Amino acid sequence: MISSVLVANRGEIACRVFRTCAGLGIRTVAVHSDADGDALHTRLADTAVRLPGAAPAETYLRGDLIVKAALAAGADAVHPGYGFLSENPGFARAVLDAGLVWIGPPPRAIEAMASKTRAKKLLGIEPLHEVTEADLPVLVKAAAGGGGRGMRIVRRLAELPAALEGARAEAASAFGDGEVFVEPYLEHGRHVEVQILADTHGTVWPLGTRDCSLQRRHQKVIEEAPAPGLTPALADELRTLAVRAARAVSYTGAGTVEFLVADGRAHFLEMNTRLQVEHPVTEAVFGLDLVAEQIRIAEGHALGTEPPHARGHAVEARLYAEDPARDWAPQTGTLHRLAVPAGVRLDTGYADGDTIGVHYDPMLAKVVAHAPTRAEAIRRLAGALESAAVHGPVTNRDLLVRSLRHPEFTAARTDTGFYDRHLGELTEPAHDPHAPLAAALADAHGRSRFGGWRNVPAQPQVKRYEMAGEEHEVRYRHTRDGLAADGARVVHADARLVVLEVDGVQRRYEVARYGDQVHVGATRLTALPRFPDPTAQLAPGSLLAPMPGTVVRVAEGLTEGATVQAGQGLVWLEAMKMQHVISAPTTGTLTALHAEPGRQVEPGALLAVVQETSS
Repeated sequence: MISSVLVANRGEIACRVFRTCAGLGIRTVAVHSDADGDALHTRLADTAVRLPGAAPAETYLRGDLIVKAALAAGADAVHPGYGFLSENPGFARAVLDAGLVWIGPPPRAIEAMASKTRAKKLLGIEPLHEVTEADLPVLVKAAAGGGGRGMRIVRRLAELPAALEGARAEAASAFGDGEVFVEPYLEHGRHVEVQILADTHGTVWPLGTRDCSLQRRHQKVIEEAPAPGLTPALADELRTLAVRAARAVSYTGAGTVEFLVADGRAHFLEMNTRLQVEHPVTEAVFGLDLVAEQIRIAEGHALGTEPPHARGHAVEARLYAEDPARDWAPQTGTLHRLAVPAGVRLDTGYADGDTIGVHYDPMLAKVVAHAPTRAEAIRRLAGALESAAVHGPVTNRDLLVRSLRHPEFTAARTDTGFYDRHLGELTEPAHDPHAPLAAALADAHGRSRFGGWRNVPAQPQVKRYEMAGEEHEVRYRHTRDGLAADGARVVHADARLVVLEVDGVQRRYEVARYGDQVHVGATRLTALPRFPDPTAQLAPGSLLAPMPGTVVRVAEGLTEGATVQAGQGLVWLEAMKMQHVISAPTTGTLTALHAEPGRQVEPGALLAVVQETSS
């Protein structure tokens, strides 16, 4: 029997495994980088072991250090989680060679399937070796890992070399393996997968299907189970192929076989030899704890002859600290509060007051709703997200709510191109116009009604806020009867709650303030100074860091005075394991360059200045 488990991962997945272990009476061991010294997973574990450094290559990708940590902490088993070393056969062997129990598939199965190129060859599928115009569009893809990292769509042959180089660098950083390959890219396919569970006694359970078609940058955003709209014959084919893939490598434990479904046909993508981020929707539908089943299988227990029956429908949304309207730019800062209504599941690696840093994936949480029907599950999840308290950096919460309520999604007509088609409409600013007034009235609560206007108490007070990228100015007055504002009757106002009546309808606004950041319900505002700083001026053509990160590359030979072309890549930033290129906005002369490899930058840092040729 397993008595102590080290989770070779961080954040939400480590917390999720710890939760199951606690219920089973199993002690837990966390590993953490210096950046994660006070992270939630570090605090939740019974024991924590430091991995010196911050970058994944120094910490969570160091299998030798993790094995030493397990032995030092007295763990007798290792759970790999997902990402990092979860699909690394060398790490699995090192765990077993150290006399520890590996809660995962055999190393030979990982070796066969963890590399997408080897997996395809095993099933008789060859990648593209020579790409021609007739093959376009194609997808450059990392052979190891997942999560959308190390992937690039190529629509022109001239873009292929840069896409290969970028994908290799990103894959090496995220997975420690820079191998990439090229395959045809299907524009309007659905991403459908099958969860499998296999024991050491020859039983393989295909646990239904999941649809994961709503993706940004090839990383899943919303997932559901079962996959809607599949014909019974196609669903049977997917399950059969998944079992075939598992048996081909004598698989044991939890795994996922992924397909692209187009024109009623299934195209094999890969087999992920680990637990998936989206596993909770399968757990909800089948009434299982997949982590508990992984542990039971690792202890040698047998599965039943048949899997449990599926019940109802489940939908999961990934809440990210990112700005979808700004090319999905990741965000950092303090997560002041994260709370969702009762009735949905919240899996997170953060607690109120935790810091979202630059080193790792920007996912804050997964929110999961289960209901008897798909429509009820969607409604429940959208409502929970809309009313959730998410106080801190900009997130994709509004995008998730709009996506769930989009007619294409509710009608189950989505594909992997959903955000390519609809991102503009899904990110249009649409906040309550009275939110700034509510913020101002809450801020004014408790102040003297005369204040600085002792001789003219009816003089309007002015407050300025930034909301959804736009500036809003509001005015209110202190009167003998309390606070008053044009266009709305103030029914109640205190520091945390404002009630306004507009056109005979009363609306309640819960207000929370953290320095200059104000949250009014689901609306995020920034309080602006009354008088703008006249020195805050930038030279035309200034290129600013859109996110916090590390400069990993500067264009070869780039120096001040060089001529650059519009669209030319100048500086590459790495943030949260993704690479982002900063390009010249216009053809002109590089008049300043402040970026150099290895430099850490904050959002808004000046990287370079390009003076337009015509000026």
